[in-house]
Amino acid sequence: MNPEHLRALLERVQGGDLDVPAALAQLKGFPYSDLEFAKIDHHRSLRCGAPEVVFGESKTPEHLGKIAAEIVRRDNNLLVTRVSAEQAQAILAVVSDATYDPVARTVVALRGPQPPTPNDPVVVVCAGTSDIPVAEEARVTAECLGNTVEVLRDVGVAGIHRLLAHTDVLSRAGVIVVVAGMEGALPSVVCGLSDRPVIAVPTSIGYGAALGGLTALFGMLSSCAPGLTVVNIDNGFGAGYAAAQINRLSIRE
Repeated sequence: MNPEHLRALLERVQGGDLDVPAALAQLKGFPYSDLEFAKIDHHRSLRCGAPEVVFGESKTPEHLGKIAAEIVRRDNNLLVTRVSAEQAQAILAVVSDATYDPVARTVVALRGPQPPTPNDPVVVVCAGTSDIPVAEEARVTAECLGNTVEVLRDVGVAGIHRLLAHTDVLSRAGVIVVVAGMEGALPSVVCGLSDRPVIAVPTSIGYGAALGGLTALFGMLSSCAPGLTVVNIDNGFGAGYAAAQINRLSIRE
């Protein structure tokens, strides 16, 4: 249950369109539902501004199906990350209008009143084609949290002119997410070109000395570009979520 949904419910009670017992029925199970193997946090939107997101990896298809059904039953937005094709089938069997993105490995279903959309987009900058799955996870996450998202793909430092051709896109961003593997240099370049918050995502893409993304992570953490923020290796979700939180502040101003 998000703030918009709760406000609408209370206004219906105040206006006499909904009696108290019916309102209590809608609030049943608040603040969480206990499925024994999982406790679904229906209060998170009120506390944090966004509903609980489900990490799909290592969960059984059966468990994911039950979790997804409970989330949408309460009119919460559904976002499941790191989802396999088999897991997605189990979710779609109970949430028929959900959308599975096999590249981002996400399942999304939007429910109830949605939050206002910030004026400025989140811009996701992807260094290479191999980094696209992580960049797409960031895109889907930011979109699910109410943002317009623009994506620049394959604009890494090996051909920096490709990025410089899109400085107009960077200039209109509210927040920029930069996804890169190998040596992880691209976020520092973007941070030096823009006055917007930049969130760097190291990926596990690269040859042996890339060390599964550690080289990119260390490079981003050691950046000389001031103000650069770094999330964990391959954590497109974390970057997209943080970008949405930052971009939402513009609505309050």
